[in-house]
Amino acid sequence: MNSKCLFVGNRSAVIQLDEEHFFTLDEPVSIFVNGTWVCDTVNVITSIWNLIPDSDVDITIGTGSLAQHHRIHTKEESATLNVLDFGAVGDGVHNDTNAIQAAIACCPENGRVLIPKGTYSTCPLFLKSHIRIELVKDAVLLLRTDRNEFPILPGMIQTFDEQDDLNFGSWEGNPLSSFAALLTGIHVEDVLVYGEGVLDGQGDLGDWWIQHKVKRDAFRPRMIFLNHCTHIDFQGITIRRSPSWNVHPYFSDDLGFYQLKISAPSNSPNTDGFDPESCSRVHVFGIHFSVGDDCIAIKSGKIYMGQRYKKSCSDLEIAHCLMENGHGGVTIGSEMAGGVHDVRIHHCMMVHTDRGLRVKTRRGRGKQGRIDRICMDHVIMDYVLVPLAVNSMYYCDPDGHSPYVQTREKLPVDDRTPSIGTIMMEHVKADNAANVGYVLGLPEAPVEQLIMRDVSVHVNPSHEPMVCIMAEGIEPTAGRGLVLENVNQFDQELKVEGQVGDAVILK
Repeated sequence: MNSKCLFVGNRSAVIQLDEEHFFTLDEPVSIFVNGTWVCDTVNVITSIWNLIPDSDVDITIGTGSLAQHHRIHTKEESATLNVLDFGAVGDGVHNDTNAIQAAIACCPENGRVLIPKGTYSTCPLFLKSHIRIELVKDAVLLLRTDRNEFPILPGMIQTFDEQDDLNFGSWEGNPLSSFAALLTGIHVEDVLVYGEGVLDGQGDLGDWWIQHKVKRDAFRPRMIFLNHCTHIDFQGITIRRSPSWNVHPYFSDDLGFYQLKISAPSNSPNTDGFDPESCSRVHVFGIHFSVGDDCIAIKSGKIYMGQRYKKSCSDLEIAHCLMENGHGGVTIGSEMAGGVHDVRIHHCMMVHTDRGLRVKTRRGRGKQGRIDRICMDHVIMDYVLVPLAVNSMYYCDPDGHSPYVQTREKLPVDDRTPSIGTIMMEHVKADNAANVGYVLGLPEAPVEQLIMRDVSVHVNPSHEPMVCIMAEGIEPTAGRGLVLENVNQFDQELKVEGQVGDAVILK
C-alpha cells in the first residue's frame, strides 16, 4: 500500500490509500486521526471529516509496522454561518432559497456556510469566491421543480465595446440560454463544497424529462455549473436525479472532484455524469457514476466556440472511479471544436456501459478540433459492449447525415477538418464484450496512431448485435474483432478471445 494525501480543506481531507488498486481495496483498512480510530474503509479514495480548522493533523493508515503516516495542516476558517440562523427551515416544503443565498452572500472570506441536517427546498443558488459550503450527513438540497421559479442564464450578451461579449448560458456546445444550476458559479474562485450531504435535482418530478430536446424559455438546468471559475473543489457529496447534465465545468481551470456519488435513472435523458468543457487541470478521483448517458464526456464546444475562443479541454486526470450503467465510460466529443488533449484515465472500473473509451468527432468541427494524447491505462471493464469506439463521422447535428459528413471519399483538408493524433490503451482488460471495437478515421485525416499494449478482450458473441459507432453504413454486429478504417499506425499487443473471425479487421 502506498498512500498519499490528495487534498486538504478547512475541516476535511482526501486520502488516496493505494495507487495500484482500482475503486476499492481487497480488504478494509483502519484510519486514525491524531491517534483516535475514525473508520474502516475499502475505498481507495477516502474522505476524512470533522477536522479542526487551521490545525496540525496526524493521519495514520493501517496498523502495526506497515502503518503509513501523514501530517497535514488544515486551512483556516474565519467564521461559520448556519443557514438556520438566516431563516432556513429545512422541512422539504418551505422555500429556503433566500435564506441560503443570504448566508452565502454574507459569508466572509474563508468562512463556512453550514447546511445542517434537514431537507431544504431551493431554487438555484449562486456561489461566491473564497468560501466553503458544508452539507453535513443527512442534509439535502432539494431542487424545486417549477421552471417558472428559475433564473435564466443568457447565452450571449454583447458588451458596449462591440468587440467582446459575455457568455453565461450554454447548451451542448453552443452559447444558448439555459436555466441556472442548483449550484451555479460565474467567475468565482477558491470555493470548496464538501460533506456527506445530497444534491437532489428531482428531475423525474418536474417536466424536465418531457419533450426534453425542446427549448422552453431556456434549456434544462444542471446540478452544478461552473462558468469561468478557478480553484474549485467538490468533496464527498451525493448528486442525484439531475434535470440534465450533472456536473458541467465550463471554461474553468484548476478543479478537483473527490469521492462524489453521481446517479440518475438509466432511462433519464442526457443525464451525463461529468462534462468538463474547455477546462484545464482537472482532477476526478474516486467518483461512482451510474447515470442515463455518458459517465464522463469531455468537450470543448461546437464550431463557433472553438473558433472564437480556441480553448481546448486539457490536462485531465481521471482515477479510481467506478463507471456503470451509462452510455459511455469516458467519451470525448462530439462537441470538441476547441480540441481535447492530454487526458489520462487510469485505475478505473467500467461495468455495464455501452462503450468504454469513446471518441466522437466529424467533418466541420474544424482544424482547432484536434484530439491528441488520450491515454487509458490500468482499466477493468465487464459487460462493456464496445471497449473502444473512435468515430470521425459521428452523425450529430442537423447536417450529420449529409454527404459532406458521411462520405467515405477523400475530401480536401481545409479549416473545417478535425484530426485525431495518438490514442493509447495500456493494461486494459475487458470481459463479456459484444465486439472489440471500431476505429474510423477520415480518409483525408486518418487517426495518426493507435497504441494497444497489454490489452485483452473477451468477446461474448451471444450478445444482441449492436452498432459499434454511430456513422452511416455501420451494420449491427456481435462477436466481431477490432475494425480499423483509416488508421495510419497501429502498434498492438492485443489479445482477443471468443470472437467470430479475425481479431483485427483492416478496411
